[in-house]
Parts: sequence; structure tokens; C-alpha cells
Amino acid sequence: MGIIGSAIKEKLTKTFNPSQLEVIDQSHLHAGHAGAAAHAAEFGDKDGSPESHFHVIISAEILGPMTRLARHRAVMDCLSEEMPKIHAFSLEVQ
Repeated sequence: MGIIGSAIKEKLTKTFNPSQLEVIDQSHLHAGHAGAAAHAAEFGDKDGSPESHFHVIISAEILGPMTRLARHRAVMDCLSEEMPKIHAFSLEVQ
């Protein structure tokens, strides 16, 4: 896992103490799409293959009583520093 994926995992772990957490880098699945070259130019590593697409699965007791919207907001707030560097982000809160 790269630097962005590691930061996502670390921040979510520290903030929510999840019982389940999967941070899946799906960037390689999107390498040929239209925005990939522009994203690589701005945020890419030396090989031009940035971490750009993530899918996160999280389950945490603290998120349980929240509404679906509140859960998503809490996660997005936690990752506010990483989000400008990410092209696509999907979230599954269980």
C-alpha cells in the first residue's frame, strides 16, 4: 500500500477504532480512463502511477448509531487532507 492508502488506514483506525477496516487501492483498474493522465501529472509518483481510486469498507461501534449520511460525513471529515489527492472514493459502512 502506498502513502495515501497508508494515511487513510492510519487515520480511520485512530479515529474510529474499527472492528473491520479494508482500504482497497483500485487505481490500477482505472489507469486508462480520461482523467488518469491529468491526475498522474498532478499527484503521480516518479512512475506516473498515483494512488487515485480507493474503496473503503469500515465497521466501527462509534458509527453504528449514526445515520448513513452522518457516517459518511464523519469518514470524509476524517480524511479531509487526503481527499484532494484522490480522484475517486467509494465507502461501505457496515
